[in-house]
Amino acid sequence: MYAMVLQAPNRPLMREQRPDPLPGPGEVRIEVSACGVCRTDLHVVDGELPDIRYPIIPGHEVVGRVDLLGEGVDGLAPGARVGVPWLGFTCGTCPYCREGKENLCDHPRFTGYTRDGGFASHLIADARYCFPLGEGGDDVALAPLLCAGLIGWRSLLMAGDGKRLGIYGFGAAGHIIAQVARWQGRSICAFTRDGDTEAQQLALSLGADWAGASGDKPPAELDAAIIYAPVGALVPQALRAVRKGGRVVCAGIHMSDIPSFPYDILWEERQIVSVANLTRQDGGDFLKVAREANIKTTTTTFPLDQANEALARLRSGNLVGAAVLRP
Repeated sequence: MYAMVLQAPNRPLMREQRPDPLPGPGEVRIEVSACGVCRTDLHVVDGELPDIRYPIIPGHEVVGRVDLLGEGVDGLAPGARVGVPWLGFTCGTCPYCREGKENLCDHPRFTGYTRDGGFASHLIADARYCFPLGEGGDDVALAPLLCAGLIGWRSLLMAGDGKRLGIYGFGAAGHIIAQVARWQGRSICAFTRDGDTEAQQLALSLGADWAGASGDKPPAELDAAIIYAPVGALVPQALRAVRKGGRVVCAGIHMSDIPSFPYDILWEERQIVSVANLTRQDGGDFLKVAREANIKTTTTTFPLDQANEALARLRSGNLVGAAVLRP
């Protein structure tokens, strides 16, 4: 196998040849056909997440086919097309797992962060945390659904049922969840970086009712806002945009510091909540919705050897939609 490997924080990924990995009990080996590039991959590369082990292979929006089964694997067969998400293992015994909140597990493992991920020709995954994808849809188009879509879906659920939704950061997750929200009958206001007319045009083409810069005032008060950009300064701006009783959902695993803000923009029962990871139930529910809503992803494809270029484009904001690597 070969992979793009991060040897230390803030270093370019390096291509490595490695022996073909063998799955252990309960695991499968997957031949990767596509892997999305997520902003969380940047946080891994930059060393912004705790307890990263090096070397590590990033990547957690994986689409591929099972090519070898470990002992005791049921329900998956060689050749099956599967998706491998961010959540790669939970202990099943901690209080959160026992309460059905495996996204908050005390002893989790994460694909591309605490276990090797999909910036590779092959990876090993826990069979219990692989989502069967069937044969419908293109591998590249499906890859962003495995994190941008899944975390986006969980954040949309946490936003509640309000009809007027603001989306701050219109990249991979934003452009997927805007389609789901429109399918649900909601109105969308899309907020982008100043001057990012390309992202604003994409938002309008996907059914947004309004698109503008993150500091602009929307045409009407929002029932809820979801922040996908890892920018803490957006929290006070979103609080000012939501109505009384409205909710601001912070959807990223990492965000810059939230600046101080006056209490009056939080008062009147406005709320700030965060999203942590996902559950397997989220995965099954969202992939069903994605099929029913006919979600289309906007992607830019890079060869696996150009992973550093894809990460640089994502960092600079010079991407529309999602970047996807192909081995």
